[in-house]
Amino acid sequence: MASRNTDTCVGLRVDVDTYRGTRDGVPALLDLFSARGILATFFFTVGPDNMGRHLWRLANPKFLLKMLRSKAASLYGWDILLRGVLWPGPGIGAAFADIIKRASASGHEVGLHAWDHHAWQVRLQSMAEDEIEQQVSKGYEELRSILGRAPTCSAAAGWVCNDTALRIKERFGMMYHSDCRGHSIFRPRIDGSPGTPQIPSTLPTYDEMIGHNGISDSNFNATMLDLIKPGQLNVLTIHAEVEGIARQSLFREFLDEAKRRSIRFVPLGELMPEIDKIPVGDVTSGPIEGRAGQFCVQAAA
Repeated sequence: MASRNTDTCVGLRVDVDTYRGTRDGVPALLDLFSARGILATFFFTVGPDNMGRHLWRLANPKFLLKMLRSKAASLYGWDILLRGVLWPGPGIGAAFADIIKRASASGHEVGLHAWDHHAWQVRLQSMAEDEIEQQVSKGYEELRSILGRAPTCSAAAGWVCNDTALRIKERFGMMYHSDCRGHSIFRPRIDGSPGTPQIPSTLPTYDEMIGHNGISDSNFNATMLDLIKPGQLNVLTIHAEVEGIARQSLFREFLDEAKRRSIRFVPLGELMPEIDKIPVGDVTSGPIEGRAGQFCVQAAA
């Protein structure tokens, strides 16, 4: 159940999208967290790494601008940016089951991010219901096989979700999902009834902020820490590919400064109140500053 002292508490969510992020970024983050006594929630992509197919989206001016602004080639690496473009991407869970098990054995919460991150993020809105169910089911079963138990939480790839996906996820009986951006924990209406609780991400990510409004690596940490507010839900999403690899030193400094400010990081599940105290709300689609497209967002109360 939730920790009752949440004034300076931040739910820490680690999205693991790619083969290299799992192989290199996750072990680095596990070491970093262990040294500081931090527990987080890791959401793993466990199917094929086809993330390089995002290159076809460069025809979208907003996506191209984001890639240029965040200096994606140096941030993510060309092996990630080209993965799965000319040949099928390698299976992530099958290759790195030991790393996923290590995260769980270290006390971190482990949940499902996606089977095929690229397919979900780019094609979900045009997928038939049976294909969405296949994507969820294959990821769920792969992660269950790796962990030896059923995963209890999930987070939609790239905050892309819809009513059909929410309805399908209900069939898997998880404790909570983190599919949207928003401001408070709520139970979304699904076919007129309250669904599984949503713990939305509330804070922007590195790639959304960098290059905007004068934000650079020199002032990123201070700007992000100033966004963490006492007395409200704070959920920070980091990426194994960014904070675990390319910006590992910057993130280490972020954690050290957060400690000086008495900010405490916890897995998302620790933020959950009693189920009967969670209000019912709605999800809708909308923009996220610093990203191209429409995303799943918590509707205004």
